[in-house]
Amino acid sequence: MLLKDTDERFMKEALRQARKGIGRTSPNPAVGAVIVRQGKVIARGYHKRAGASHAEVEALSKVKAREEDTLYVTLEPCHHHGRTPPCTEAILHSGVKRVVVGMRDPNPNVTGGGCEFLASRGLDVRVGVLEAECRRLNEWFLKYVTTGRPFVIAKTALTLDGWTATATGHSQWVTNERSRRFGHRLRDQVDGIMVGIGTVVADDPLLTTRLRHGAGKDPIRIVVDTRLKIPESARVLHADSKAETVLAVGEGVSEKRVEAIRKKGVSTLICPTKEGRLDLAALMNRLGDLSITSVLLEGGATLMGAMIREKLVDKFFFFKAPKILGGDDGIPMAAGPGPKRMDGSLCLKDVQIRRLGEDFLVMGYPDYPGS
Repeated sequence: MLLKDTDERFMKEALRQARKGIGRTSPNPAVGAVIVRQGKVIARGYHKRAGASHAEVEALSKVKAREEDTLYVTLEPCHHHGRTPPCTEAILHSGVKRVVVGMRDPNPNVTGGGCEFLASRGLDVRVGVLEAECRRLNEWFLKYVTTGRPFVIAKTALTLDGWTATATGHSQWVTNERSRRFGHRLRDQVDGIMVGIGTVVADDPLLTTRLRHGAGKDPIRIVVDTRLKIPESARVLHADSKAETVLAVGEGVSEKRVEAIRKKGVSTLICPTKEGRLDLAALMNRLGDLSITSVLLEGGATLMGAMIREKLVDKFFFFKAPKILGGDDGIPMAAGPGPKRMDGSLCLKDVQIRRLGEDFLVMGYPDYPGS
């Protein structure tokens, strides 16, 4: 087997390890590592949470490495002091003489140079193995560390003729149970989940994670409520959850009302407004300041349309069910003005399609004009 093929084979195993940490490492990336000796994996490791050992150190702690071993890691080993010592030092002291790296660290706030440091100490370092897969794994981290804003995933459930609910607002359920379980796994992987006040009033959701096997991680619940109209009885204000609820409100709302909400243990983010609505770009900056690296956008047509027009969505998940309302009075995915011509439509790139029972899922990335 060619060395290139061997490196890709073991990098795939490092990627499998990294996926175990998705949703648990924020604001750090998800990273996996394996140590290989004579064509066999002898140790595995992944980054479990911020502050815990990095993947390389986790793998190295499980075996006494030799010079002939190769360390595979999905992200460039760190060469700076953070919550943990530099991984480059641990690698150097381990005795490993070859290191294969999936992608370089994109974080501009660290000194970097991990690969160069190891190479300068005589190690054989190869960079860029399965780089696209490694970047896709940590796409939320790349967005966050380079822009300071969270990676936004828009999720919607639609009938075949394009409606998210009937004219009365009834939407339970558009898709099947398998699709809904997939949606809860998405919740388990993100830092925050965001809806508009219209969704809260219409559906009174809990916005928690419910997994079939084991307890999931609840994301921070973010409600866009420009005029602070949320009912005091809303379940999102009283959810039995370790995750907090944050209300994003506009400037000029009643201080008395804000204080009453805060006394309930609910946080408020006061943001500027634009044309009478919350400035969503400013909100993304505020969420980034709170170290929220990823957001699942679930609600409703007004907020979805505004986020799309502001070019704030980074990825789409469309769950399509084999149902037809057959009318023209349902609730659409997105509300507000759209393009006047079909060639002004927002197109998706890198599209993937997956069957979920009788439903199907379309995943893709928006190709914003001029981006």
